Amino acid sequence: MFIKFDNEFLEYSGRIDYEADKSIFTFPCSYVKVKFKGCYLKAIVDNKHLYWDNYLGIIVDGKQSKVKLLNVDGKQEIELVNMQDLAEHEVMIFKRQDSCHELGFYGFEADDAATLIKLPSKPQLKLEVYGDSVSAGEVSEATDYVGKPDPQWHQGELSNSYYSYAWLTARKLNAQLHDIAQGGIALLDNTGWFNEPDYIGMESVYNKVRYNPAFGEEIKWDFSKYTPDVVIVAIGQNDNHPVDYMAKDYQCQQAKNWREHYRKYVLTLKTIYPNAHIVLCTTILEHHKNWDISIDEICKEIADDKVHHFLFENNGAGTPGHIRIQEAERMSDELVEFIKGLGISGFRRGE
Repeated sequence: MFIKFDNEFLEYSGRIDYEADKSIFTFPCSYVKVKFKGCYLKAIVDNKHLYWDNYLGIIVDGKQSKVKLLNVDGKQEIELVNMQDLAEHEVMIFKRQDSCHELGFYGFEADDAATLIKLPSKPQLKLEVYGDSVSAGEVSEATDYVGKPDPQWHQGELSNSYYSYAWLTARKLNAQLHDIAQGGIALLDNTGWFNEPDYIGMESVYNKVRYNPAFGEEIKWDFSKYTPDVVIVAIGQNDNHPVDYMAKDYQCQQAKNWREHYRKYVLTLKTIYPNAHIVLCTTILEHHKNWDISIDEICKEIADDKVHHFLFENNGAGTPGHIRIQEAERMSDELVEFIKGLGISGFRRGE
């Protein structure tokens, strides 16, 4: 039995595009889920490879695993369930990594005796995160490197959005999540690390569902499809490349220009989501304090009771490497407590 990508029994989450024969996953934490009674299930996908090794995240009946995707054109078959007896199974495949690859999903293939089961409704509360590699869970599984630089040998196998502070926060709050996160991204074009040497910033990505020029023409996102209760803006880490002008001179023209663009970006999000709380932050990855001081200045200048500046306990000083699972757990605990303290229905303490 073929379960086409647009079957009504499938549950999607994330900023996903749809073509005539498949759905397209670009952002981390995006997923498709199915519940069925049967003994066999495989996913039919394709993979547009750009860099690193690319892995598909899999959760079958609560057990998580991954499979390495082939860097070839055409469809690939990923076996997910292979049992002797008919039984109920809940299966999710998800995007572990950012736009180092683009995943196409055609559907699931199940045994002929299989029957589909309706999934419970998704949580009502919604989060959206705009961030970089930390928000994407890059190198999060390097658990022996807490507080250390990244291992030089990793080639993508240690990156897992499931363990990003973003998805951990959403699960702890029982909320949906759209994770608009890309490794190396800064706020402005021509800065950061993403799409080197023609750097692309979040100002050019935030309103897209396909944004990496390596995969074809960009596609704009329809913001009416998802309205978050809380928006987290975690930008300001990669903006120091190629020059950390904010550290050198807080009042220089480049620093003033960044603050003005950051202010406009936050106000744009306020216009798109007038009722959402917007939480401005960076992360515990090492960076100069002037970036956080700038964010605080902008937050105070906007002076809106739904725009907040949040600092983690060891903000900007926690680690020279990426955030490991243990660190992401602590970050998410702090962020959950802060969000619950905002007094949003459903996010209040104890709920």
